[in-house]
Amino acid sequence: MKLKITQTKSTIACLKDQIATVKALGLHRIGQSVVQNDNPAIRGMIFKVKHMVKVEEIND
Repeated sequence: MKLKITQTKSTIACLKDQIATVKALGLHRIGQSVVQNDNPAIRGMIFKVKHMVKVEEIND
């Protein structure tokens, strides 16, 4: 299974580790989406910035 992750809020005024997590997910601007494999590491990153992203599951 894959996850479609979309950035919904700005990283301005966020903690540095949250900004780094959003960049590590491959997101750079509001409205941008990336598709990542579903694994515990990605789920943990999403949990850390759940207030800034929207997640959809994609079945292969």
